[in-house]
Amino acid sequence: MTSQRRLPGVGIARSGAVSDSGRDGGAVSRAVPQATVTRFAGYLRVLSSLTDTRVMIVSSEDLATAAGVGSATLRKDLSFLGPMGVRGVGYDVARLRARIELALGLDRGHRVVLVGTGNLGTALVGYDGFSRRGFTMVALFDNDPAVVGREITVGNADDGYSQLTVLHVDRLVEVAAELGATVGVVATPDAAAQSAVDALVEADIDCILSFASTDPVTPPHVDLRRVDLAVELQVLSFANAHKAPRIRPARPVCRDPRTVTPASRNGSVIAP
Repeated sequence: MTSQRRLPGVGIARSGAVSDSGRDGGAVSRAVPQATVTRFAGYLRVLSSLTDTRVMIVSSEDLATAAGVGSATLRKDLSFLGPMGVRGVGYDVARLRARIELALGLDRGHRVVLVGTGNLGTALVGYDGFSRRGFTMVALFDNDPAVVGREITVGNADDGYSQLTVLHVDRLVEVAAELGATVGVVATPDAAAQSAVDALVEADIDCILSFASTDPVTPPHVDLRRVDLAVELQVLSFANAHKAPRIRPARPVCRDPRTVTPASRNGSVIAP
């Protein structure tokens, strides 16, 4: 389950919503609900895919369907960004993408440090979606002597690959300050999650993503989101258990051709 205290890069309004502090021509005056901000990320994913396929204009219906929301919800969400679409035409993909990136604070880019380079951490480092969405992995940390000093490849085919050396977590404060890190990712075992978060807080990083199943304690100024993959699977299990049964098409029976009696062209059995 993805949980959160506050969303990074935005302020909390009195109503519990978040307020967007920038747009093309000035500040957005209305408070933006956190649920809307979360859906912005989904819209951005779809718009990025459309950009990759060189689609220039998208209708609200098509964008809503691809994002898995209703058209009315989409239009209400995008209204927080100011006038964007043209009635009867749709949305300019590049302009809407840039506007959402601005609202999410992605236009400034983020430098990410990761603590924990086990199986999960290594997989996260290899995910090229981070760099394509404005997040650059700049440093890796661990406290296992067998791992410290190992080189891991980061980057993607479009931007190029590079090697990052795993550093001991004792150097996190020094290195994070030197690199200007703005986001920390925790991919350690649960028992080490709190100490990893403490190290990131000490390094003055106040935007943290944790994959531990525990809920680390942080100061009020720190924005932390926690992703529990097991809980996400449980949510899927619930959905599967309670949805209406569907009729599945019969699957063809695969037989060993050596056990099938051959037939003639007119359908009669040919004796061996």
